[in-house]
Amino acid sequence: MRIVALDDDLVVLDMLSKTMEAEGHACTTHSSGASLIKDMRRETYDLLILDWQLPDTTGPQVVRWIRENVNQELPVLFITSRHGEADIVEGLESGADDFMIKPLRVAELVARVRALLRRAYPAATKGTLEFGRYKFLSDSRALEVDGKLVELKNREYDLALFLFQNMGRLLSRDHLREIIWGQNSDVISRSLDTHVSRLRTLLDLRPENGFIITAVYGVGYRFEAVKPLSETQPE
Repeated sequence: MRIVALDDDLVVLDMLSKTMEAEGHACTTHSSGASLIKDMRRETYDLLILDWQLPDTTGPQVVRWIRENVNQELPVLFITSRHGEADIVEGLESGADDFMIKPLRVAELVARVRALLRRAYPAATKGTLEFGRYKFLSDSRALEVDGKLVELKNREYDLALFLFQNMGRLLSRDHLREIIWGQNSDVISRSLDTHVSRLRTLLDLRPENGFIITAVYGVGYRFEAVKPLSETQPE
């Protein structure tokens, strides 16, 4: 998963980064609200960890901006020295999902992050996943469309499954590359475009069939379910 952390304490940021990376996640860090907001205009993440008091803004203000402008569903964990009831209410009303009180305890941090990620992205690595005409056979890493097997290479299968599991989310190019090729991959941007184009053809992803992939200039791609044209045209 891709984690982003915001705190003006560099020691805390270093601890967050090392803890998340030890859990197998990629972790990007920021020390100001402005830096984070600039980053989130072009990048996408799976979870945000942030402090309440920042040099240029407050945590609740950052979360409100994200909820209004970027992502209504992004899990958000506050880490703060504030522990009054009014503070907790304000943080939750701004759009946060959970709270931790400083000083941080690593085991508790890991447990809370795992819980948030489980709730936001339910694991579905076994059995069958169905999305309309599309059926993912996870055990055999195969995909059927209308009951017919579609031949996909390993990365094509991974990309297709990730898109279906993240339907409606705007996913940055770096996010997609890291998921499919790994965090340290230097794969060129064109490779991602080629894979997306092949999936569009192989899976017949068109409005007529209920699903589309849209390129979002300067950011990445969004995979969406749409009403088939036959259902939207007047009789």
